[in-house]
Amino acid sequence: MDKKFGIKEVVAMGIGTALFVVLTNVQIPVFFVPNTSLQPRMAVLAFFAAVFGPIVGGVVGLLGHALGDALFYGGVWWSWVFPEGVVGIAVGFFAAKYAVKEGGFNTKSCILFNVIQVVANAVAWIVVAPVLDILVYSEPANKVFAQGAVAFVCNIVIIGILGSILLTVYSKVAGKSSDLKAED
Repeated sequence: MDKKFGIKEVVAMGIGTALFVVLTNVQIPVFFVPNTSLQPRMAVLAFFAAVFGPIVGGVVGLLGHALGDALFYGGVWWSWVFPEGVVGIAVGFFAAKYAVKEGGFNTKSCILFNVIQVVANAVAWIVVAPVLDILVYSEPANKVFAQGAVAFVCNIVIIGILGSILLTVYSKVAGKSSDLKAED
């Protein structure tokens, strides 16, 4: 885990959160389970977490989801906000291993990123979200576990495809720009 935290990370939190909120209404509904959809904002969350680490990932997930819910839906569904933070923190915890900023996001890094995002999404959507739905909102177990399972699958697909593409492209650009040296 990268121990440095500075202005770049603060700016990344702001930009990542803003993008996450803006993308809240960009969704492809999954019609067989209510209130569940493919959401490109999850790729944005995974991208910022993988590049800037767990604090940025956690803030983008928590704040982005909470603000998106409040602005577009008039209320915050907290049992689905916290799982976003779980995904952001878990993916971000391994940011140094992905070597995105250094231009080292290769096949091995991509596989690691995707294994971690699958595990993080499993914990977040198959465990955390349904359990919180039941405990906080007294939702029926069969409904929330079905929603969680579908959200899990949707998120791993979106992050696996779009997140991997974003990280690959960014890593190529970041790796080239890191060769720049200040002139005397």
